[in-house]
Amino acid sequence: MARRNEPRLDAPKGIRPAFGFRPSGSDRFGRATEAIARGMGTPWFLIALTLFCLIWMTYNAVAENLGWVQFDSMALGFTTLTLILSLQASYAAPLILLAQNRQDDRDRVQIEQDRQRAERNLADTEYLAREVVALRLAVKEMATKDFIRAELRALLEELDKEKETDEVSQ
Repeated sequence: MARRNEPRLDAPKGIRPAFGFRPSGSDRFGRATEAIARGMGTPWFLIALTLFCLIWMTYNAVAENLGWVQFDSMALGFTTLTLILSLQASYAAPLILLAQNRQDDRDRVQIEQDRQRAERNLADTEYLAREVVALRLAVKEMATKDFIRAELRALLEELDKEKETDEVSQ
């Protein structure tokens, strides 16, 4: 009997939890990563990050000359800022990959639904084509207006002849 965190060998790889671990509320986590990745891909994020870096560097450069509290040295090449940006980049890459994986999953589901819809449409079209052919065959066998009129005229003529023969015989 398989434990909860052990991967099942009878399940496809995409369904099994990776390394036997799947965080609870993974959908909420996935939506959060997508929102962060979507936010990082905007011009406003780039502008805000640029302003943050400019303010950081300006403050620390001015603070060094004015004797204010300085938390990152210009002489050391703004080491703290570099570490912060590296940390941000190290988290941004996996978040973007997670968002891309979720998008790939959605695309895969959408493609499957499109394929199923196309199969249904093809089946419906084939059914309707068979019905149209059956109707055409039925219409060919159906009596037309002209045929019915001709038959009625022939019957009237027969009745008239019978009436005449009855009158003559009496």
